[in-house]
Amino acid sequence: MNLEELIQQCCQQKLAAQAQVYQLFSGKLFALCLKYSRNREDAEDTLQDSFLIIFDKIKQYKNKGSFEGWLKRITINTALQKYRQKSPLQIVKEISDVDEVAEFDVENTVFNVDVLLDFIQKLPDRYRLVFNLYVLDKYSHKEIASLLNISEGTSKSNLSRARKKLKIQLEIHQQKA
Repeated sequence: MNLEELIQQCCQQKLAAQAQVYQLFSGKLFALCLKYSRNREDAEDTLQDSFLIIFDKIKQYKNKGSFEGWLKRITINTALQKYRQKSPLQIVKEISDVDEVAEFDVENTVFNVDVLLDFIQKLPDRYRLVFNLYVLDKYSHKEIASLLNISEGTSKSNLSRARKKLKIQLEIHQQKA
């Protein structure tokens, strides 16, 4: 059965089709949930909530654009909504002022993806969300500002601070290795 037929059957709330869609996409969407969550349990909750929304709104997908992209957008929005509901994002006060953007030297740096994910998950919420949206999911600062209800300048500043914190953590990790 092709994807279009699966989507059609999901629209008719057929459990076998929903299970197949879950099997096809849950791995990728779980990885996405991990990026936006503090831990594995939160990621599992976000994935479950995302699929509930996906199957509830699947009739809204009109076969325009990538189905996987549609699923990812719902998952990201679900993760962001969970943070909005838990508590307002707090502004993180920094002792030092960060004007320049600290870039990763990926070509000359060897790091384990699990280690990087762990460092990303430990970032303050606002830094983590901005970093993931901008770097990993290719949102613009304008889109991030709208999603998180912050200014574009705050988005850029939070991205810079997140990169700096991650760079420091990676350097410390490399020195220990």
